[in-house]
Amino acid sequence: MTGSWEWDLLIGVTAALLVAWLALIGTLAILRPHGTLLREALRLLPDVLRLVRRLAADPTLPRGVRVRLALLLAYLVLPFDLVPDFIPVLGYADDAIIVIAVLRSVVRRAGPQAVRRHWPGTDDGLATLARLTGLDKPPTTPR
Repeated sequence: MTGSWEWDLLIGVTAALLVAWLALIGTLAILRPHGTLLREALRLLPDVLRLVRRLAADPTLPRGVRVRLALLLAYLVLPFDLVPDFIPVLGYADDAIIVIAVLRSVVRRAGPQAVRRHWPGTDDGLATLARLTGLDKPPTTPR
């Protein structure tokens, strides 16, 4: 391309990072909760953070679930976000969206009982979390 392998490498890596970042934003836009659920998710964030910490420390859960939760906690404490805060809607909601996606995965792997056992908030908060993560849906059986 440019005749210099260093510049070609730099351009290639930059393009790959840009494509990955755009794919992430697209995924977050698809996974985001619609309507008032996003506001409810943001309101629940303190209780959800305590839940994630408790679940990550539970030795009875599978190691893969605990690793996922520990990585989520690490992402949440980083001083920067994958989606900058100046992007409308997604900027401030990316943390809530990522938390919801990870909790959906945890519910599928560890079961809703683990989430109910560690929930630190109110019953109304748990009901909202259930709607967001699919806890309130009966498990599907494979055909």
